[in-house]
Amino acid sequence: MAKLRTNHARQGKKGSSGMIVKVGIFGALLSALLFLFNRFSGNSSPETTSGDDYSAEEYFLPTSTTGEVVNHRFYALSYNEKYEQAEWVAYILKKENLEKPWNDRSDIFLPDPDVKTGSATPDDYKGSGYDRGHLAPAADMAYDPEAMKASFLLSNISPQSRNFNKGIWRELEELTRSWAKKCGSLYVVTGPVLTFDPKGTIGGNKVAVPAAFYKVLLDLEKPEQKGIAFVLPNEVSFEPLYEYATSIDEVEKLTGIDFFPDLMPADLEASLEANFNLDLWEFSKQKFQDRTEKWNTQQ
Repeated sequence: MAKLRTNHARQGKKGSSGMIVKVGIFGALLSALLFLFNRFSGNSSPETTSGDDYSAEEYFLPTSTTGEVVNHRFYALSYNEKYEQAEWVAYILKKENLEKPWNDRSDIFLPDPDVKTGSATPDDYKGSGYDRGHLAPAADMAYDPEAMKASFLLSNISPQSRNFNKGIWRELEELTRSWAKKCGSLYVVTGPVLTFDPKGTIGGNKVAVPAAFYKVLLDLEKPEQKGIAFVLPNEVSFEPLYEYATSIDEVEKLTGIDFFPDLMPADLEASLEANFNLDLWEFSKQKFQDRTEKWNTQQ
């Protein structure tokens, strides 16, 4: 199983003191070059500054179709400059974090300074008629004030229909948190389906309005390891959420993204990505009723 954080052991032969110095210098230069290559190619591990983040955890990043991977402290993303938004945002949703006191929403949307090509700006969404929809939800990041703040970076935002964002998207986000509490932790990958023709663009940066969004969930807690995915049209829905469930494999075919390429052994990856069992994921009749009777019409 590959890890974002790996240790490289290097061995060398003994030689003269001059040779040792040269080898040492060469090794240091090589290490620096490897670090820079990994840092700027998106292959490095996410920044870690506390035990609440990725540290000491095996973390699986999807492949990037653009090569622009940004590793934030609390989540990682792959940015697609053509559509001016992330093609995926990935993080680990942990029960222990969800049970911590919630920090207040910052509600301050800012460009992401770590996107080399430049992200969308707040002006792109002004007067657009679309919500600034979170990919990594603010509520998933509410356990830490810096995580909450980071969730409002515009690289984590995508234009969503208002009654989609406040309706079925909200239902899926709330259920995901319930499932994470039950499972202990979930690997979560969320993004727009950019292989569909967009519904249009907004703002001076021409931010694409996705026709649909996906969410991929992977539970590696034993003994009941499982996976599931959802593809939701960016519009109001009165259908039960489980009608939009599918396999991870199907979302990979739809998006061209390999979600868990480092998951080993290979037969485990194949099994978890090819199959989904609705009986292993508890849906809520109450949330469905709330959505269809209340949330879909909220302004």
